[in-house]
Amino acid sequence: MDSITVLIVDDHAPFRAGLRALLESAPSLMVVGDVSSGEDAIRLAARLQPDVILMDIQMSAMNGIEATRKIIATSPHIAILILTMFEDDDFVFAALRAGARGYLLKGTMKADLLRAIQSAASGEAIFGAGIARRVIQYFAEANPVNTVPFYAFPELTHREREILDLIANHESNNEIADRLSISLKTVRNHVSNIFSKLQVVDRAQAIIRAREAGLGSKDNLP
Repeated sequence: MDSITVLIVDDHAPFRAGLRALLESAPSLMVVGDVSSGEDAIRLAARLQPDVILMDIQMSAMNGIEATRKIIATSPHIAILILTMFEDDDFVFAALRAGARGYLLKGTMKADLLRAIQSAASGEAIFGAGIARRVIQYFAEANPVNTVPFYAFPELTHREREILDLIANHESNNEIADRLSISLKTVRNHVSNIFSKLQVVDRAQAIIRAREAGLGSKDNLP
């Protein structure tokens, strides 16, 4: 039987080294690379076409969820498992929306991690026990509240996503301040943070990014 090829993506070098050593101890797995950024993950995924990618979320420049989205867009057969310290609902559902095959927390037992990699390579969806319970609970809710898509831009805070949603509806800073009952200075600070995190230079670019992610009223699309 051919080995399952794995690419490790994490910006913490000691963790990458430890994870690589763990995986290389399993005869059924072959680590084909380890990188520290989302950009490098996209580049190596395209070149190496690994069976499974273990992807961290919080990385500089491009986060793991955006990297997952871009990799899946061109190589949907690659199974991406999020391996992170974060178990917030926003991150979990953002990862699923991006096309991740599963979501595990760092600290997962070796046997469970190896089993998850093998299962993901076989086409299964994999979640840690706690994550699985929350996914089931979410879909069991009769009336989930979702004013702003929870999967959009996990690098933004809830308030920043809320403001970006209003920007996507072409509301001015003054209108946003009035609607949210906050000061104009606070809105400006949030907008500046949003532009920085999304790496856009103006409102027009922010609106395009927001609309592509599902924010803003579809009725206002040109």
